[in-house]
Amino acid sequence: MPDSSPALDLFLELAAISSPPGQERLVADRVLAYLGGLGLDVDEDDVGSSIGATAGNLLCRVEPTIDGGTPLFLCAHLDTVPPSGPIEPVVEDGVVRNAAGTILGADDKSAVVAMLEATRRIVEERRPHAGLELLFTPKEEVGLVGAYAFDHTRLHAKLGYVYDQAAPIGEVVLGAPSSVAIEAVFRGRAAHAGMYPEEGRSAIAAAARAIADMRLGRVDEETSANVGVIEGGTARNIIPDRCTVRAEARSHAEQKLADLVREMTETMAFAATLEECEVETTVKRSYRAYRFKPVDRVVGLAVAALARIGRTPTFALSGGGADANVFNERGLACVNLANGMTDIHTPDERIAVDDLDTMVEFTLALLDAANELPSA
Repeated sequence: MPDSSPALDLFLELAAISSPPGQERLVADRVLAYLGGLGLDVDEDDVGSSIGATAGNLLCRVEPTIDGGTPLFLCAHLDTVPPSGPIEPVVEDGVVRNAAGTILGADDKSAVVAMLEATRRIVEERRPHAGLELLFTPKEEVGLVGAYAFDHTRLHAKLGYVYDQAAPIGEVVLGAPSSVAIEAVFRGRAAHAGMYPEEGRSAIAAAARAIADMRLGRVDEETSANVGVIEGGTARNIIPDRCTVRAEARSHAEQKLADLVREMTETMAFAATLEECEVETTVKRSYRAYRFKPVDRVVGLAVAALARIGRTPTFALSGGGADANVFNERGLACVNLANGMTDIHTPDERIAVDDLDTMVEFTLALLDAANELPSA
């Protein structure tokens, strides 16, 4: 196995740049410099300030070199989940890990690398293609914020792909769930916990009762729910008069999702009543589900590209959202593809060097296959 490759070298560089949601500027600047070095123009939109990010969406268009075929867009996000320490990527036995004991950032910088390195090959080797657009988004990890803020009508291509699934290369995501965010603010009455506990009404007790009565985790094969944040109280000797709970529900089935969200909010209301508290809930749609069939055009193209690099496709449904959800909601066919990253969002996050290189080859194969696909 080679000690280095262009894809590996670029990944090691990008992974070492911390870019939690909203702080993507340094990695965005590196992407701008890389594409500029290839003689390509990159447009950064002005949404950064409005979404609380240091960078906007980056769009680079590589003009087609052939007549016919189908143009494609590729999308990757520039942010990672917040690291809990430094990022020191190292290569051990052909696998890239973080030696510093926090996330690596393969999600989704491995996809950024695949897109950039494939584009370099396209430009320098003058490979024929029907048109390619590269989109890099901020704040994906906190609700697909950058993609939602992007003006999708700027894209010429109607078929696209994101490489944002932690699974072996070859897995094609046929569907992802809808997600709803729930915030509940419980309000009780403060009192001294030792002297006048009878006068208090604990907002935390109300929240705890609600959480204990909820169906959380894997609700069924299509549906899940989670309480991720609880905040409340001011001191251990004061009965808390306020507690905030942030939860979510996801499902591939819209009716199941609606029923579960209603169940969760009603459970919160009932628990508040039992504890003689009040609760105010806010429900917000995070993103909408999509579903493809193996015979769909955008799936078939990915399957053809996998065949070109000797990979057998497998099909799966994802439990998580990605920027693909946004594009499908807006009428652009976009499939999420696995790129080999493993144990994302954990200190054990890693990716094989071979997979970094393979995704570059897959991207080139995808464009070659698109050359032979008549425009719809």
